[in-house]
Amino acid sequence: MTAPAPWLRGITLALMAGMIAFHFYVVLFGAPQPFTFRGTHLALALVLVFALFPQRRRQSRLADGLDACFIAGSLATVGYLIVNQEALYMRFQFVTPPEPAQFWLGWGLIFLVLEGCRRTLGPALPLTALAFVAYALVTGQLTAGYIVDVNYLTTEGIFGIPLNVSATFLFLFVLFGALAERLGTGRFFIEFSTAIAGRTTGGPAKVASLSSAFFGSISGSAVANIMTTGSYTIPLMKRLGYRRAFAGSVEAVASTGGQIMPPVMGAAAFVMAEMMGVSYLNVMLIALIPATLFFVSVFVAIHFEAKRQGLSGLPESQIPQVWTVLRERGHQIIPLVVIMGTLFAGYSPAYAAFYGILSILPTTLLRKRTRAEFSFALLLEGLENGVRNAVQVAMACACAGIVVGVIIHSGLGLEFSSFIRGISQDSMLVALILTAVAGIVIGMGLPTTPAYILQTALLIPALVRLGTPLEAAHLFALYYAIMSTITPPVAIGLFAANAISGAKLWEASIAAAKLGLTGYIVPFMFVYSPALIMQGTFEEILFASASAIAGVTFLSSGLHGYLTRHLKMPERCLLIAAAFLLIYQGLVTDMIGLALAALAFVLQRRNPAAMEASMTLERP
Repeated sequence: MTAPAPWLRGITLALMAGMIAFHFYVVLFGAPQPFTFRGTHLALALVLVFALFPQRRRQSRLADGLDACFIAGSLATVGYLIVNQEALYMRFQFVTPPEPAQFWLGWGLIFLVLEGCRRTLGPALPLTALAFVAYALVTGQLTAGYIVDVNYLTTEGIFGIPLNVSATFLFLFVLFGALAERLGTGRFFIEFSTAIAGRTTGGPAKVASLSSAFFGSISGSAVANIMTTGSYTIPLMKRLGYRRAFAGSVEAVASTGGQIMPPVMGAAAFVMAEMMGVSYLNVMLIALIPATLFFVSVFVAIHFEAKRQGLSGLPESQIPQVWTVLRERGHQIIPLVVIMGTLFAGYSPAYAAFYGILSILPTTLLRKRTRAEFSFALLLEGLENGVRNAVQVAMACACAGIVVGVIIHSGLGLEFSSFIRGISQDSMLVALILTAVAGIVIGMGLPTTPAYILQTALLIPALVRLGTPLEAAHLFALYYAIMSTITPPVAIGLFAANAISGAKLWEASIAAAKLGLTGYIVPFMFVYSPALIMQGTFEEILFASASAIAGVTFLSSGLHGYLTRHLKMPERCLLIAAAFLLIYQGLVTDMIGLALAALAFVLQRRNPAAMEASMTLERP
């Protein structure tokens, strides 16, 4: 992308500042009418998209003219709604046909949203939206006027819940994440993780796992996380002997899992809270144990793989002291503490993000080391990156709103739910498998937030009708929206990691599948065992958690071929069988699983002499 002219950059910076000021004003003084609030958010996002993301790398006068027309069209289409919103609230929605001007303005806005989404996120989501619109028109489910009614003249399509969440919460949290990362919070997580895990077996990979979990929770983007922490951790893992494929897959899997790690959980968690009609703290609570299981499995898998390859930790000279890191950078965790404290005090996520943003600058200036690293150029860059990222999220939410509106008003959601129930013959397991596959397919090539939104309209109703608790159904969909990031053939997380590691897709896919297998299994676990999402007594939650942790540990051991030494095939089979028995909740299955694991352990202790030969054969 060529650098914009100085005058254009000045205008875009002013617009960015105006967008930040608008959302700060809303936090402090309350949101205006829906069309004014969501419309202003969308209009600013569209204008910035057409200014920041040109049609092609080398602009021409024609391209510049088209972008100017798109900017004018964005202001005109949204401006009409804001000026005439009182009349729109009085009309009979879906009964009174749109006026000719409304009809063409509506289709104009749909086009602008699709084009803006294409420029920021690529063609996958806009083509998906076009396919749903075409389906509704061709089958006669909806007329062209009705589609305008849904998406332009009401708050049920483009201006629906996804865009409202983008305007209310996501803009502020994305801005917070970008600003915190640019002012050094990412460096704190890396140094802190290195101090904790750097000297242990497989230290660099464990550092990658921990730092990606911390940073991924704030950034909410697997690819951004991979490119940020992975640029440090992947070369470090390669230097200490890890295979390229394994080094890249560790970063890709951990960064992907960061999106389901409390306290922030990325952008989709706020959409999830809005869709379920619960507080964000509830979402954090139900996500805590599943996220812990995911990262326990990744952490022990790294340990077993490092043992199998005979890899050690980092040299002592490269490991900072924990107390030194905490003394020099520990204060950089204060903004997260501010956010959590504000949430627990009962304030809205928007207030929490606002005060978190305000706390970043004074926190950075609090200590000598971070004060020396600070510059106003970095602050400006963080704000600019935050708005740029938030604009992309807004485009995704607006485009996803088109799909959701068509699905709801055409009846396609009910038809798809009936289809799943018909194929599954009301079998919960079959329905879950179909939903998981469909969720991964829907999520391929899409950011997590729009992938999850599409699933809420298409897949979740079928699970709820089959008796799945609402919280479990939504978290199930969120997991598979996230796991599509590392699922071939469109594994955008693996592509990003491979660009740094130099690994080939196939071998990286195998390594990622072994590392991230728990991420595909955990959703089934909490559907069948609601105690894992905090539904049950304390004893039930504790027992289910302990059983599940043992299960994912044995699964990682069996897949990576190491427990106390290299595993033979019968021992691996015993541990994998034990893992699935422990993962399936129940006292009898748990006892059998523990017995199988004990048998594998006994077999290990009886034949220690095979270890050296096995290491010689298996070490790359």
